[in-house]
Amino acid sequence: MSQIGALSLLPVAPVLANESATVPAEEKNHFVVGPYLQNMGTNEVTIMWITHKNCFSWVEYGAGTFTSKREFGYTNGLIEANNRINKITLSGLNSGTDHKYRIVSTEILGYKGSKVEFGETITSPLYGFKTPAENEEEFKMVVFNDIHDRPQIIPQLLYRHGYTGNKRDYDFVVFNGDCFDWVTEENQMVEHLIKPAVDIFASEMPFILTQGNHECRGSFSRHIPAYFAYPEGKYYYAFTRGPVRFVILDSGEDKADDSVEYGGLSAFDRYRETQKKWLEKEIESNDFKKAPFRIVLIHISPYHSGDWHGPMHGREVFGPLLNKAKIDLQLSGHTHRYGTHDPDATHNYPIVIGGGPIEGNRTLIKLHATSKELNLKMIRDDGEVVGKYTIPKKARS
Repeated sequence: MSQIGALSLLPVAPVLANESATVPAEEKNHFVVGPYLQNMGTNEVTIMWITHKNCFSWVEYGAGTFTSKREFGYTNGLIEANNRINKITLSGLNSGTDHKYRIVSTEILGYKGSKVEFGETITSPLYGFKTPAENEEEFKMVVFNDIHDRPQIIPQLLYRHGYTGNKRDYDFVVFNGDCFDWVTEENQMVEHLIKPAVDIFASEMPFILTQGNHECRGSFSRHIPAYFAYPEGKYYYAFTRGPVRFVILDSGEDKADDSVEYGGLSAFDRYRETQKKWLEKEIESNDFKKAPFRIVLIHISPYHSGDWHGPMHGREVFGPLLNKAKIDLQLSGHTHRYGTHDPDATHNYPIVIGGGPIEGNRTLIKLHATSKELNLKMIRDDGEVVGKYTIPKKARS
């Protein structure tokens, strides 16, 4: 079989991810997981959830305590329906405002010609979120990395170290890669990441999943983007929150593309080169240049991550640009060895690498950003602070 012929047999992610043939007909429809928030900005947010059966779904929402508005998704004039994974963006929201919302899904039983047969409608309780203010001067976030299919780490670290008293010390959460060993099915993503996040915070606060090298592995890895709201469907992007410009890069796999483990189906060198071109434009953008602080999130650090092909190629393509960009901080994982690395001859910015999944080595990185400084603490699961930085705002040329 030719390579083109072999590639044509690869499954298409959205079709498989939304396919209903595997759902037992006798089971009643319900919300599998959600709602969970993605891509929250000052004037918009994306709300996601998964239903047990194929549905037509929408969000009822409003400012304050009212839910007088309704929003659904549509593509090319067709309202999104007959699907299980829902990704609905609310736009035109007021900044710095409390909103209430609930999710609603009506089962689609089938089609008879042009007529749609609808089934039961299910509705969630009311949830709430607050959009960031336009002039937001501070926020707090926490960062996990390298959970590796140990979902108990999420409540363990958050409940131990993510609160001051009963108040959350975070406005959003980052999962900085390798949440799984290898991804084999939807249920794994739900039970090992999305549901634990929803149970604690994700219906009210957004989270980010950056791709680690283990998210690249397994039979279901190509379907991951369907379950999250990545800008333009890409794992690399940038956004501004308060005084910080965040740049998210995808370090890809740690081995060479021709490694036998990947079966000839990897093109990470080309992918990193593509990101390099995007990064060149990003660091010249007004949003990047005017930001008081600049933080990079990348699973495998191009430095202090060994001499495997992936980090070395990442150093080649990203290293000079990040030094040129004068970033303030890089947050990474991958090595399972927590540590802080001050600026040196190879990188002119501090690098923080979180620990691994084994008890006694798990870390939660806490960041408090204000208009004047960044304060970072890396806390081991036993409560000891194993890394700390205070970075004042610099004068930008």
